[in-house]
Amino acid sequence: MNALSLVPMFLVGLAGSVHCIGMCGGIVGALSLGGGAAPVRPVIAIAVARPALQTSVQTNVLRVLAYNGGRIVSYMLAGALAGSLAGAGMLHLASLQVAGYWLANLMLVALGLYLMDAWRGLAHLEAAGNVIWRRVRPLLKPLMPMDTPFKALAVGGLWGWVPCGMVYSALLTAMMQGSALNGAAAMAAFGLGTLPTLLGMGLLGTRLRAQMQRRPVRIASGLLVLGFGVLGLLRAANGVSLGWLDALCVTGHP
Repeated sequence: MNALSLVPMFLVGLAGSVHCIGMCGGIVGALSLGGGAAPVRPVIAIAVARPALQTSVQTNVLRVLAYNGGRIVSYMLAGALAGSLAGAGMLHLASLQVAGYWLANLMLVALGLYLMDAWRGLAHLEAAGNVIWRRVRPLLKPLMPMDTPFKALAVGGLWGWVPCGMVYSALLTAMMQGSALNGAAAMAAFGLGTLPTLLGMGLLGTRLRAQMQRRPVRIASGLLVLGFGVLGLLRAANGVSLGWLDALCVTGHP
């Protein structure tokens, strides 16, 4: 896999992160107050703050980074599992590959519409995923409150398995990558795309959340993801089975 071919995955994660605010905003915002730590102050204020406040802020930053690190690692693990399906020969049949590319792009179209609040079909898929989440959720109880970076890392690792239509869309593409390593790389790019927004949520809290949930932002993000899906469908209809991941024509394939 060419590193540049991961750019679309990163962009989908970046655009789709407005959905992350709704799904993960509460848990990420709680990191700012975990263990009774003081709310995060602007960087300028930190420079002149008392040592105790500086330590509190540093601890909070570590918790936010640890949470997101754990979340991205869980995405990579899921991507490796998905990619290994193809690597094990389960998706080597041409008909299955074509069906997979069509499904991955249709999921992106659905995700774009979901982000714009034009169609809520993915909500039903997320509800179906609750079967998995019900088994994972009890593991969170011993980790509350998230007053240490280690706890935040563990919570992030578990939270990555929360039912999410956006993640499912990315996983379908990861499944098409042909190996566990490429599947993990695809999901790492996707996870890094979500990172700026969720880091901002952990450090700025409700101020960023209010801005990112504005309708113009959601529409613009949805249109970007929708565009990747439509482009992938057009390429699939023309017999280009590499799908939307190759949409920027930077992988060296025709």
